[in-house]
Parts: sequence; structure tokens; C-alpha cells
Amino acid sequence: MSLLSTEVLRRRTFAIISHPDAGKTTLTEKLLLFGGAIHVAGAVKSNKIKKTATSDFMEIERQRGISVATAVMGFDYKGIKVNILDTPGHEDFAEDTYRTLTAVDSVIIVIDCAKGVETQTRKLMNVCRMRNTPVIVFANKLDRPGKDAFELLDEIEKELNIKVRPLSWPIGMGPQFQGVYNMYEKKLNLFFADDKQRVADDVIEITDLKSELLDHNIGAASANTLRDDLELVNGVYSDFDINTYLAGEVAPVFFGSALNNFGVQELLDCFIAIAPSPRKIVTESREVQPLEENLSGFVFKIHANMDPNHRDRIAFLKICSGIFERNKPYFHVRSEKRIKFSSPTAFMADKKSIIDLAFPGDIIGLHDTGNFRIGDTITEGEALRFRGIPSFSPELFRYIENGDPLKYKQLAKGVDQLMDEGVAQLFTLKTNGRKIIGTVGALQFDVIQYRLEHEYGATCRYESISLHKACWFESTNKEQLDDFKKRKYTNLAFDKHGRDVFLADSPYSLQMAIEKFPEINFHFTSEF
Repeated sequence: MSLLSTEVLRRRTFAIISHPDAGKTTLTEKLLLFGGAIHVAGAVKSNKIKKTATSDFMEIERQRGISVATAVMGFDYKGIKVNILDTPGHEDFAEDTYRTLTAVDSVIIVIDCAKGVETQTRKLMNVCRMRNTPVIVFANKLDRPGKDAFELLDEIEKELNIKVRPLSWPIGMGPQFQGVYNMYEKKLNLFFADDKQRVADDVIEITDLKSELLDHNIGAASANTLRDDLELVNGVYSDFDINTYLAGEVAPVFFGSALNNFGVQELLDCFIAIAPSPRKIVTESREVQPLEENLSGFVFKIHANMDPNHRDRIAFLKICSGIFERNKPYFHVRSEKRIKFSSPTAFMADKKSIIDLAFPGDIIGLHDTGNFRIGDTITEGEALRFRGIPSFSPELFRYIENGDPLKYKQLAKGVDQLMDEGVAQLFTLKTNGRKIIGTVGALQFDVIQYRLEHEYGATCRYESISLHKACWFESTNKEQLDDFKKRKYTNLAFDKHGRDVFLADSPYSLQMAIEKFPEINFHFTSEF
């Protein structure tokens, strides 16, 4: 077997997604703990645990206790190379999450067993469904009182519109939580909530549920309830079939408590056994298979100031085929230039190490001096273009003004770099050159202001502006295009890349523009 096929088969690249506060970042920490990537798990919000989460490395994330940027972490576990992308749960940062989902082969959805399926989880599941991405569900926080397991499974099926198959089953819940029966491996894992930072070693193999060993370990009443539950599970849900999971039709479900490190190892062990290795990716011209010899990859994220001391920008490249080699010149499709990368890096959140080789499924960081945009493609010469990495039309707008005349350069540089990350967009009015920032979530404005001040030493202030929607437009009918530009001149701007943008001040004005100028195409994402 060639080096390429060996490495492709041992890779698992996945994103962890959920509604805010379901325990996603805590689960990431515990997976890293099992992988030996860290030695003490942090928590996002915890008075007892002073260490902050590895994946929440930005200062504002530590202060607010939420994730605002996707973090990439890789580690080896039982001979498998695991690449985790921990995404923001908050809907104001959903765009980052949507783009991250283009770079993964499977997904783990975390659900709070008390709150059940929440709004953001539904939206993210729709994105997974569009791509037929295989999904595993982790029902979290079983150490707290929550919904009945059967009720939760029904809710997941109904709300996420996917069939489920439990592969582990909880014994009790909240204060009565005793552990989890691992149906995939036929083992009983007992829960002792003494040391929350240590991996429990108590695993009892019980292949026969009628065994007295079960009664001895969890008590006769709990043992009988477990037997009845499992009989019902096996009667209601069809046997687990890996192919229906890989096709995105069935979601295996695991139960546990990420904070207490419970049920996490069962999830990880089963995940590396059933989750897909890197899969084919569709481009505009053809399908790209991971085992192709020629390298291809796309940029799905740009992060300014990964290391504030060096003011570096990192482009996150997902490798789709071939072997990436350090110092080898590659073809940058949009600029049609060849670029060599002397220090490509592998990630552990904000910690980076230089690598010589990378394989399909890996996500590497490329130092960027402004060459890259989100969606850019790197190949050995073929003009490929990957689809489905859009910037969405913003819905919230504010004028951005300089807060300190002496720091104009810092502000201009900061805004320029932060806009490249794709979480917000900059529009310049054609009438007077005023700058407008557009976002899909209000929290983004705070993050931009905070990062400008703390990473670039620039202060800004916002002024309100009443706009409904920004959309890109183009037309082959020059006469109609010129007429539209003349009539709507006060509502026109251009984006960071010089493309025309129409800033509609109301739903009515947008509707009228669409009706009056039928030969102009209005676009609500930047991919056209």
C-alpha cells in the first residue's frame, strides 16, 4: 500500500457543532485528553477549573466564555490521526461554522439532554443534510436532570429529520446517573463522580444482559430497567448499519457527560471505527478523489493575529488530494501564480508546529501576506475551483469611524485584515467613501471593536445606519445596468474586492429593484 493511501485511510476529520452551551468545547477538551494532546482538560465556564479551554485561545473567548472562531486541533489516537474542528455555537458566528462544514468529512452534534434540540442545531443539521455529511449525536450533561432518553431520541428524529440508532444507553439520570451501557462493544461503564479530571478505568464486559454481574454492579432495580429499555431499543430501532450512517441517513447516538469525562471514550472509540476517512470533493469541473497523486486543496478560513506578537495571518488549507510538501511551489488558481510555503504548520488551537508533509483530510496553516481569500484553491497546475464556501449577505450594518486620528493606519490595517477572515464585510459608499461594516450577527461588532483595540491598538466607534440587506449585482445588459446605477447611486457601494453592491434600505426597495430591472442578477451570497 502506498504512503498516500495508508495516510488517507488513517485520517478522520470532523467538526463538533451544537447550540451555544450544549458542552461542545468541553467535549473537544475531553477528546484531546484521551488523545494525549493535553494533560489537564479545561472548561469554558467553571469556577473549579481555572484552566481555560484549549480551543478557546482568543482573549475575547476567554473573557466571555464562548467560542467565536473555529479552532483546529490534531492528535493521534490508537494509530488514527484525528483532526477536530471546534466551531462557534453562537448564531452570530454561524458563517464561520457553515464554512468549516465544507472542510470536514463527518460531524458530531452535541445536544444538552435537558434542553433537547435547539434552534442553531437545526440550522447546522440542514447544512449537513445538504452535503450528506455523516452525523453522530452525543447527548450531553447526563449528570444533570434532563429529558427521558426515549423522549430525547424522538425529538432528535423529528427536529433534525434524521433516523437515529442509540449505540450506548444511560442508566439513570441526574443524581441517579450510574453509568452508560455501551451497546456497540457490549460493555458496562460505571460512573463515579469523584475526580472530574481523571478518566474512569472501570469498564466491565457484560456480553449477556441476563448475567447476575449486572445486578451486582448497578442493583436489581436499575438492572431490570436497563434490560427492559434495551429490549425496547432493539425492538424499535433497526440494527446499526455503517453504510446508512456513511450515507447520512442514520445518526448513531451516544449518551454521557463531557464535563465528568463520561461516555466520551466510547464515543471516540466508536467514532474512529465507523467515521469516514477523507472523501471525494466536488469542484466546478469534476470530482476530486483523495487518492489522486496531484495535490489540491482550498482555503476555508483566514485568521488574522493567531500570534499577536508577530501580527501573522494564517490561511487554513484543507487538503483534498495528493501529498502537500513543504517548500514545493504550488499553483494559486485565482492569481495564476506559483507560491512556495517555507513554514506550513499543523495546529493545536493557537499552538503551531512546522510540518514537512501533509495528507488529504489534514488542515494546515499557511502564513499569508495578503495573497489568500476564502475559497481560494491551491493545485499542482490544474485550474480547479471548489464550490460552497460563500460569504453571506449581511443583515446588520453600522458606519465605522476612526476613534483616534493618530491611529488611522492601524485602523485601516486592522479592518482590512479582520474583513479577510470573512466574518464581517466592508462596504465603501460610492457617494462619499464612508465605510460600512455588515455582519450576520450583532455580537460581531463587539468582537471587531475589541480585536481592533487589543490586537491593532486602534479604536473605532460605530454609527447606526438603517439598511435592510446588501446584495451583489451584475448584468450582461449594459444599458439596464447603467440605468440602475444612475437611479440607485446613493445606495451603491463596492466591497473589499471592488465588486458592486446594492444596499437596499427596505424590503420594498429591494423587491422593486428586482422587478424593475429584470435583466440584473441580484446575489445574496458572494459565490456567483
